[in-house]
Amino acid sequence: MAKTLGLHILADLHGVDAERIDRVEDIRNLLETAVKVADLTKISSHYYQFQPHGATGVVLLAESHISIHTWPEHGLATVDVYTCGDPTKAYRAMEYIINTLEPKRVDKQVHERGTVGEEEQSEELRSILLSA
Repeated sequence: MAKTLGLHILADLHGVDAERIDRVEDIRNLLETAVKVADLTKISSHYYQFQPHGATGVVLLAESHISIHTWPEHGLATVDVYTCGDPTKAYRAMEYIINTLEPKRVDKQVHERGTVGEEEQSEELRSILLSA
């Protein structure tokens, strides 16, 4: 039976208050807290302050990663949460980020990643069809 190994959530958060996404300190606090709330395992992180506005950050996880890139002058933050294992952790991390930033609109995509077992499933289906 086929299964996926990871869940990848991509979100564009529109209409975010510029004060919430302009300073690297706020971005660091946002991502570090999201990791804790979702019970993820942090390996390392890196953050950068852009001039005159905006910040970016990435947290490397044992489960994969969380990243954000912000354009406060446009009220925009793009967020990427990718985890392997328990998919509820990815949803919890993204939910925390969205609830904290309070965007007016969210454009979100969810992708299942790393499908395995398709060959076994295809072989099983082929044998069923051939025996019919």
